[in-house]
Formats: sequence, C-alpha cells, structure tokens
Amino acid sequence: MRSATLLTICTLSALLLVARGSEKPSAAPPPVVAVGVAAASDLIRSGGHRYLDVRTEEEFRSGHVEDSLNVPYLFFTSQGREKNPKFIAQVAAGFDKEDNIVVGCKSGVRSELACADLMAAVSPLSLASP
Repeated sequence: MRSATLLTICTLSALLLVARGSEKPSAAPPPVVAVGVAAASDLIRSGGHRYLDVRTEEEFRSGHVEDSLNVPYLFFTSQGREKNPKFIAQVAAGFDKEDNIVVGCKSGVRSELACADLMAAVSPLSLASP
C-alpha cells in the first residue's frame, strides 16, 4: 500500500546562484508547494524535475527514486538528531541552477524543513552584506 506522503517542491535557481558565489537573486524565491506522491512522480517522469532525497544514507540504501540525489538533512547520532551542517552546500553542488527539484523523505517532515532552510538561504535577509 502506498502511503499518502506529501513531497515538497523547491525551485532552487536562486539558491544555487548564491551558493556558487554568483550575483544575488533579483526577486524573492518562489513559494514551496507540497504535492502528493502521484503528482511528484509525474513531475519527475516528465523530465522537468529532479528528485532530492533528504533521508539518511541508510534509508536511501534501502530504496530510493531512480536517478535521485541523496543529501541527508539530518543525521541520527547517539546524541539524537543533528542537522547536516553542509546541507546547503551539498545541495548546491549536486544541482544545476536551472533544476526544478522535488524534495522528499519518509514522512514529509524533513523535506519540509529542508525546503524551509533552502528558501531561507536565498531570502533577501540572508544575503545582506555585513
């Protein structure tokens, strides 16, 4: 039985430009949109979107979307959950600036948090000079 997991879509062109040291984006990033599994599958199959899997490496190895990129958002350690300190840079290194990205995990929680962090990385406030 397929779960009703929601996947999150981020358009990360502005993020990738910033992370790679290019000019600041001229407009606010587009909103994050949650979609169902079927809609996400259609987007990926159409060739217009790539899949970013933010689950742990162990979860990814147990099964994943074909041609997806795994960048864990969280690591599960003996001390509990720890955020991946290189998450933004690793995502920027794995995608081209033109890519539309479907972000997913097991339940939708990490993908939502990951998109929030990715969008915050491109917000005008985060780009302000010191």
